[in-house]
Amino acid sequence: MKINWKVRLRNPMFWLTFIPALTAFVYSVLGLLGIVPRFSEDAAVNAGSTAVSALTAFGVLVDPTTKGVCDSKEALEYKEPKG
Repeated sequence: MKINWKVRLRNPMFWLTFIPALTAFVYSVLGLLGIVPRFSEDAAVNAGSTAVSALTAFGVLVDPTTKGVCDSKEALEYKEPKG
């Protein structure tokens, strides 16, 4: 499985999903270690989790090899994933 990291890292949608996902991961690890940051109130945690989930879901749907959130004309004509 090859990933075009140069293109992916230039896509702002990658960063809009990667940074919150990384933040959620770090927060989870800190929670497992018993280190709880000051902003651990339930409402803030729930709002943050919801935002991260939405951004991550959006990032899964975005093709990082195309500009913006739309598929290319070529990709719209695919009948199955390109090999």
